[in-house]
Amino acid sequence: MTAHPPRATSLVSAAVVCVLLSLVGASAARAQATRLEAAIHADQAHAPISPYLYGMFLEHIGGIVNRGLWAEMLDDRKFYYLIVVTESLPARPGPAPARRWTAVGPITAIGMDSVRAFVGAHSPRITLDAAEPRGIRQAGVAVERGKSYVGRVVLAADGNTRVTVTLAWGANPGDRQTDTIDVLSHDYVTYPLIFTAGADAEDAQLAITATGDGSVRVGAASLMPADNVGGFRREVVAALASLHSGVYRFPGGNFVSAHDWRNAIGDRDQRPPILDPVWHAVQPNDVGTDEFLTLCGLLGVEPYITVNAGLGDERSAADLVEYTNASVLTPMGRLRAANGHPEPYHVKFWGVGNEAWGSWQFGAMSLDQFVVKHNRFADAMRAADSTIVLIASGAMPDAMTGSAESQKRTGKIIPDDLGPADWTGGLFLHSLDHMDMISEHYYSYGNRRFDVTTGRSVPLDPDEPLVDWMRRPANHVKSKAEAYEHYLELIPALRAKPVSIAMDEWAYAGAPPNGFKVVPAYAWAFHEMFRHSQLYQMANFTFATSLLSESRTAAVLDPAGLLFKLYRDHFGTIPVTVTGNAPQPAPRYPPGGEEPKVNAGSPTYPLDVAAAWTDDRTALTVAVINPTESEQTIDLSFQGVRLAGGGTRWRLAPEHLDARIVVGEAPEVRLEEEPVTSVPTRATLRPFSVTVYRLAVR
Repeated sequence: MTAHPPRATSLVSAAVVCVLLSLVGASAARAQATRLEAAIHADQAHAPISPYLYGMFLEHIGGIVNRGLWAEMLDDRKFYYLIVVTESLPARPGPAPARRWTAVGPITAIGMDSVRAFVGAHSPRITLDAAEPRGIRQAGVAVERGKSYVGRVVLAADGNTRVTVTLAWGANPGDRQTDTIDVLSHDYVTYPLIFTAGADAEDAQLAITATGDGSVRVGAASLMPADNVGGFRREVVAALASLHSGVYRFPGGNFVSAHDWRNAIGDRDQRPPILDPVWHAVQPNDVGTDEFLTLCGLLGVEPYITVNAGLGDERSAADLVEYTNASVLTPMGRLRAANGHPEPYHVKFWGVGNEAWGSWQFGAMSLDQFVVKHNRFADAMRAADSTIVLIASGAMPDAMTGSAESQKRTGKIIPDDLGPADWTGGLFLHSLDHMDMISEHYYSYGNRRFDVTTGRSVPLDPDEPLVDWMRRPANHVKSKAEAYEHYLELIPALRAKPVSIAMDEWAYAGAPPNGFKVVPAYAWAFHEMFRHSQLYQMANFTFATSLLSESRTAAVLDPAGLLFKLYRDHFGTIPVTVTGNAPQPAPRYPPGGEEPKVNAGSPTYPLDVAAAWTDDRTALTVAVINPTESEQTIDLSFQGVRLAGGGTRWRLAPEHLDARIVVGEAPEVRLEEEPVTSVPTRATLRPFSVTVYRLAVR
């Protein structure tokens, strides 16, 4: 064997490589020569963008409402749990567990009185001694120097009793303030409290102790910052109000399917603490219907109430409609007035159940049964108020596939059209006259995707381009729009009575908390809803408090919160057509579940562009997302409009993808604002940035 054949092979390989490199170079040169272009067709306007697309969702899960929004500083304030010797709670992931009340003095002196309980199953009964203080204490209270705190304690005594309620922010005798109460009544009496903290403390303590003879019972206790607004944290209300969100949905979520709204009205101290079976946490019921509606008034948003169509019944739902909306001449209207709210609230939006299609839901049933239940609810609720907007609990094939509910119900990964696992299709077929909107949910997952070929959730490809990760929420929006178009073909009655979508739960789940990475992804989801503005008339983000960076005493908008504020404040309301010279690529995976047939996005790959007029058409707004890790440039042209040449540019473009905003620290993300002195015919976009232009017109 000679050495020549290998040498010849080597030469041929080298030649092939050279040819390939030249082809690649030529292709790259052509790519560089073809500039990315977008045309804004201002004369092609579409249905207005609903202000409700910027809506929020709240649910009693973890501390979202009771700690994140409500100003109450004490846990278990109505004594669901027993008093313990020392607080020893196991470390576990997730929200912090409720802090427990511990004994001051011998634990044997404290019993739980179930015969003369103030509220719930029992109340602490403390056997007294004249020589030593005995009582209960709760630690872990956060206070600020110079700030005032107001509260109350509900007490009853047998014998002569002096009670001291002390707020201590340090270990020294001077690091505390005490209110002294002479309790003379055998019946429960509410006593007001007021303190001013002398120092900042994360572990202040509130102690309720007594001396004397006989015993004292503690029915309830409360402590709030004196500057609370309607019972809510002032700093949280201020941050959320700045978003002008349009609409808030409450009380659930999964929580609602085992919730009795009657437990959360009336005197808050007399509302029973119960164990919520959905999230396995004690629910004090301090924030119910009236408090939610108070919050909506503080935030300037429309309320959207979901009724319990899980374990609940249609009469209970109709009573809740009557309670909120009817006059004082009705039974429920009189009850509302007795609770301090004589005027009707006029709540417009009402959801019939939450994720009724999910096997995890309390009261879950088959589709053929639920459409009957939905129709009964709708009839009863409309009888209470014929003007309400009813939102049905839907799930299009993307949700039934990705949740594996289709497989559980039929054995098929993707549901058959209008079959027993096509939940929204079934509601359109059998309940169209009993709804005004259809509720849809989706969650993109930061590290997983649903594989329609195997029917399982699988890890994301570690080499997945950032642009594909950013596109995931928008692809859910596109999937539902595609499904709706298919329903129009299958159900002629839907053309005669169109039903818009309320995307009343959506988010990127499992993404880094409080980080910037989700920001372009959420902007892209907005753009896709704007492109289908006639179909998407509401969206409620999960959760409102997810847009905040909070401590126990302060709150500011996080990066995603800045994005919501940017679009709500500065993007237009009348979307217009955008064309381009670079179509989005085909989906990476087979359609079904979270993958649409056609990828979401404008024909400006790898960028996404949306544009809209302002309400008064005095300005045209253009939003450009760069979901890549490199700088991008795009040429913009404007048709059907004469621009004045000036305007403003806002931009979210931090130095790195994991930039955060942490309350009390220098923010790593800022909303940049600068004037524009000429028409931006060429825009250079920083990596993973979101840019909005507002351009004046002649």
